[in-house]
Amino acid sequence: MGLLEGKVAIITGAGTGMGRSTAAQLAAEGASVVLVGRRGEVLDEVASAITAEGGKAVTRAADICSKNDVDALVEWVGETLGPVDILVNNAGSASKVLNVRWISQEEWNDVLDVNLNAVYLLTQAVLPGMLARKTGTIITVSSLAAVNPNLLGGAAYGAAKAAVRNFMTYLHNTFRNEGLRAVTILPGETATPILDNRARPPHPEERDAMVQPEDVARAIHLVATLPQRTVVQELVIAPTVQRDTSGDIEISRWTGAPAEEVPQP
Repeated sequence: MGLLEGKVAIITGAGTGMGRSTAAQLAAEGASVVLVGRRGEVLDEVASAITAEGGKAVTRAADICSKNDVDALVEWVGETLGPVDILVNNAGSASKVLNVRWISQEEWNDVLDVNLNAVYLLTQAVLPGMLARKTGTIITVSSLAAVNPNLLGGAAYGAAKAAVRNFMTYLHNTFRNEGLRAVTILPGETATPILDNRARPPHPEERDAMVQPEDVARAIHLVATLPQRTVVQELVIAPTVQRDTSGDIEISRWTGAPAEEVPQP
């Protein structure tokens, strides 16, 4: 018997990176995992890999920034698998323009939608069932950019990750005595596809020294499998060695700037 036998877990951004690794680890513990993302074919490939290992996985392509999609997702999970025991808010998005001087309102809003508003919508959808059963776990992947924001992640990303950390603390303070465990994971630089959007995408050898997706998944596995009586409110996971990012930050400073504003060598 796995530690999560009989549990139902929704994982957003489950097609790649941390979400994919998390889905595999929770399924290995016996959870029925619901893989949520935008690309159905990618989710199907992850589900096939999990079921080939004896796990239970279903997929659902959805826009998690849409209340209609989110409500339909949670209703479908309830009808198909049963009530949601674990929600892992893993999906993330970063802007290409990182300096607040140049970022457009559209790009700013897109980042906040995925990293903050989607978490609110998903939480609101699963919360009634969890409170009615007096048990449930909501885990949100924030970032160390929430506590140390800079041009590496960008203005919108840091603001969204700080806001969602605050929101998770709100859930913890408000509903812990009703059986809800609200957990925030704060990873440092992690080698996921989101890094491809950086002004200077890190080289392979740089990514090798970062936190890996499976490392974050192990942290999520830990907080999800602890007894219901115990909650890890916040968990920081970061690279042991801090790399020099000064060059990356300088490049990021001018990405998206009008040509006349960029300093000439």
